[in-house]
Amino acid sequence: MAKPRKIMQEVTYHTYSRCQGLNKFLLEKFAKKRFIEAIKMCQLKYSFQLIAAEIVDNHFHLIIRTLKDEATINLIMQYIKARTAEKYNRGTGRVGPFWNERYGCTIIEESDNPQAYLFRLIWYIAYNPVKKGLSRDPRENYIGFINCYLIENYELPIKITLHHYFYQLGDSFVECAKKLLQYEDDYLKRIGLYF
Repeated sequence: MAKPRKIMQEVTYHTYSRCQGLNKFLLEKFAKKRFIEAIKMCQLKYSFQLIAAEIVDNHFHLIIRTLKDEATINLIMQYIKARTAEKYNRGTGRVGPFWNERYGCTIIEESDNPQAYLFRLIWYIAYNPVKKGLSRDPRENYIGFINCYLIENYELPIKITLHHYFYQLGDSFVECAKKLLQYEDDYLKRIGLYF
């Protein structure tokens, strides 16, 4: 039996979910577009902060910060997953579940060092498609959320909100981005991936 989730407000969740049977549905451009549409619809329906989002081949990662007296992580994730499946199945004529299981999640603020954990996690998520051979650089990923943290006022089809921990890295955006890049270097050294 699955462990019950902690449903809290004003916390940052790392969430993820896999496609049914580990099928690589999210490799298809059609599926990627439906996933982005579902996120956009969810951002219009509910108030929350989307900190990071990345599509891999058979799964996705989101970092979401819930807000006081607003939608729970359950509502947000159920909405995104249901709309993606509905749009994909309707558009392809497919029948059956799109997702493998309930989504997984962890609360970043419950780690020993939440700020460092968040920055390591951001780079882990950004490099996930690179490690799978789906892109050469996280700045070139399909969503490419990491560019929002590296290029001031960078815009994507979905709204990314820079986490308040990011702004604690320095006195200016440029200084914060420069310090975040140090976490990228550390991550690359740790996994032995160099460009």
